[in-house]
Amino acid sequence: MKLAVIKTGGKQYKVAEGDKLKIEKLVLETGANVNFEEVLLVADGEKVSVGTPNLGVKVSGKVLAQGKGAKIMVEKYKPKVRYHKVYGHRQPFTEVLIEKIG
Repeated sequence: MKLAVIKTGGKQYKVAEGDKLKIEKLVLETGANVNFEEVLLVADGEKVSVGTPNLGVKVSGKVLAQGKGAKIMVEKYKPKVRYHKVYGHRQPFTEVLIEKIG
């Protein structure tokens, strides 16, 4: 089974063929193909290839959905000055199906 480590949206993800993962939002339509060119590591059984910093390998995938994550509540508070502020945040994401490594 092939494994790879890709970098997108300032984060690194360990992926295999057939994996579904939620990454930082990409401006693509649902059903569009996406190629990840920042591949840091590829492992195929006993053989491991590590890039310095990237390998010349592409990981291809397909956009399944666009969405927003669960709401988190952010609270700011300063004692003794009657300052209190609460607001929510929902992080946008793109769900991707990894189709092929290499």
